[in-house]
Amino acid sequence: MDNLRRSTVLRLVKVLNAVLVTIPFGVCWYMAYAQNLAEPFFRKGNWLIIALFFVLYITYGRIYEAFRVSLSRISELIGSQLLALLISDGIIYAITWLLMKTFPPVLPLLGTFVVQLLLASLWCVTAHKWYFRTHKAKKTAVIYDMLEGLEQLISEYGLEAKFNVTSIAGITAALDNQLKILDGVDVVFLCGIHSRERNIILKQCVARGIQVYLIPRIGDVLMSSAERMHMFHLPMLRVKRYDPNPEYLFVKRAFDIVVSGLALLVFSPVMLVVGIAIKATDGGPAFYKQCRLTKDGKKFDVLKFRSMRVDAEKDGVARLSTGEKDDRITPIGRFIRKCRLDELPQLINIFKGEMTIVGPRPERPEIAAQYEKDLPEFALRLQAKAGLTGYAQVYGKYNTTPYDKLQMDLMYIANPSFTEDLKIMFATVKILFVPDSTEGVAQGQTTATKTTVQSNNL
Repeated sequence: MDNLRRSTVLRLVKVLNAVLVTIPFGVCWYMAYAQNLAEPFFRKGNWLIIALFFVLYITYGRIYEAFRVSLSRISELIGSQLLALLISDGIIYAITWLLMKTFPPVLPLLGTFVVQLLLASLWCVTAHKWYFRTHKAKKTAVIYDMLEGLEQLISEYGLEAKFNVTSIAGITAALDNQLKILDGVDVVFLCGIHSRERNIILKQCVARGIQVYLIPRIGDVLMSSAERMHMFHLPMLRVKRYDPNPEYLFVKRAFDIVVSGLALLVFSPVMLVVGIAIKATDGGPAFYKQCRLTKDGKKFDVLKFRSMRVDAEKDGVARLSTGEKDDRITPIGRFIRKCRLDELPQLINIFKGEMTIVGPRPERPEIAAQYEKDLPEFALRLQAKAGLTGYAQVYGKYNTTPYDKLQMDLMYIANPSFTEDLKIMFATVKILFVPDSTEGVAQGQTTATKTTVQSNNL
């Protein structure tokens, strides 16, 4: 009952955030826009617009994890809410433009946005302090097989106030000690443990009311796509290869054509300027073609704006970028990489059908072959068409290990849906403002290293 009360209070605190930013919008709507519509609403119509803003803000707030008080830093919460406000206000402005049949004044909404951001920031600081003052750090145990050093990551990500790690053990030691590590703890992290041992621990944790955070293995991710069914009067799980329904594929392809076509029109001036700047820098070609892999291992040439020297791989060896310190990157290349402008020509690949907007990022055949020597399962990500953005790009980083990228890609492949595609597209906007999402790999790293705390790849 105590947990139910705390959960209810936390939900109300999150709703309060949405109410706080909706109030100034409501005032702005009535004072600046409601009476200037081509056909003004009655009271219910105005309330409907305000309710629409409320729903939009909550929707994008969830996409950007703007209400995750218990696991996010204050700066992360504010950044996420800023994005949610920008998009929600932007959509309402577009709707207002249609209703007024002329450009609405921008200043009232800009002023409202400033007030909303101040209120949201105040809420983030207050809610964060309130949560950790009323919720004591949970006693936490870490049991690992593949992964060591999780407690250091908890500290690095500022989660000591949430998880108080009191005991750490390898899986063999924990079982030999008859799982006494579970005594008196509230939370257990299970890191890369095989299913047999994991299931033993899971049963104990459920029986004792201990919360479990599970870092899966590849087999666990594949099982997440299982279809529940009954056969022979027995419960069964059916697992199969990526096989989305035709309706989803049709909608996805139609969406790709429309969005990529419109984006090419909108960004064509930017692409022209970038192309001229690259050509003027060193006289080399503006575009860069590179062989990549897509669905079922099919090869295609991905298009990018060239960000490296023409002779970047003159020795014929495929290398991943090492980030800002990579001396192969040109000055203009450094800028377009930071702004992600180097990816814009891939809109052409999407329009042609060689890529999709959301899917596993295409890998080079040479590097994929190197990964598969250590990680044969890496080829499983080729079940779906390669994408401009994906689950691994939104929730990982450039230097996230291939093992972790594979797991994230398989999570996307396991449950394909247009709703998930939209969520990943909108979440991609957030990573444009996250510097470490473009960190390079270590010099010479092309092996499918499994996760360790030293590589920061959880």
